[in-house]
Amino acid sequence: MVSAVTTSTIVSFAGGDVTGSSTVSRVESTPIGAVVVVESTPFHPVDHTWPDQPGDTGEIAYDDSAVRVSPAVMAAVSDEGAFAVGSDIPVKRGADGWTWLVGHPLEAEAPAWMVEGARVELSVDSSRRAGLSRGHTACHLASLALDLALADLWRKDPGVDALGTPNFEARANQSSRIHEDGAVDEYRLGKSLRKAGFDTEGLTATLADREAAINAQLTAWVASGAPSRVVPEGPTIVDRRSWSCELPQGTAEILCGGTHVASLSEFVSISVTLDLTDPQTLVMTTRAVPAS
Repeated sequence: MVSAVTTSTIVSFAGGDVTGSSTVSRVESTPIGAVVVVESTPFHPVDHTWPDQPGDTGEIAYDDSAVRVSPAVMAAVSDEGAFAVGSDIPVKRGADGWTWLVGHPLEAEAPAWMVEGARVELSVDSSRRAGLSRGHTACHLASLALDLALADLWRKDPGVDALGTPNFEARANQSSRIHEDGAVDEYRLGKSLRKAGFDTEGLTATLADREAAINAQLTAWVASGAPSRVVPEGPTIVDRRSWSCELPQGTAEILCGGTHVASLSEFVSISVTLDLTDPQTLVMTTRAVPAS
């Protein structure tokens, strides 16, 4: 079914919402099955250009019936009417000539009541969302602690991170995958990084000490119980959002489209392991233990 969509989806996940009511604006048949678009949603979608945090799962309900939602995805419709989902979107988020949407892929065929104009209830799997939020916050904290632990290995200025530290994360990160209560980040230690002034040999020789320094910093930050939040610049999925955390060293603010905890008191601990089995790739595995 095709409907004229003229405004981007309004999202409420930045404030921590996991439920909401909305009106169906579009139901599309796609290669991944039926995809539903609503006017507003609490579902966080995976980003098609930097898919670090998985999309939310949950349900869409109408009266006494409900249908399961697979991980939510980005969707977009061009000014000419072309509808695209996820990796099939041919442009980056926010590109002109496209309206940006949250797609809710259904695990089954669209029920008869899933039609344009239907008023539906949306609910996100809250336990999974909480785990992903902890994983995402832990990932950012680990990257800031990594930058601090490697700061002395720079011979040139690479630019600074949210705490004013030489920004290894921005220079070297080639992939980030967030999961419930953790993340895995890969950093490329190639020729270009050495030319930028980073001492890769020094990192290799002191890897255990660097890991210990990161974990000590993470322990201190968790103990601070610092407030953490998502700061949106607007209400729609295409508006920029940032993660902000009031750490003892100062408030860190990082552009981020994901979800996060409200306070570092939601953790018992955050820790990392560093692996250089491949001398060209540093792998940082982050693990979070949630507070009960």
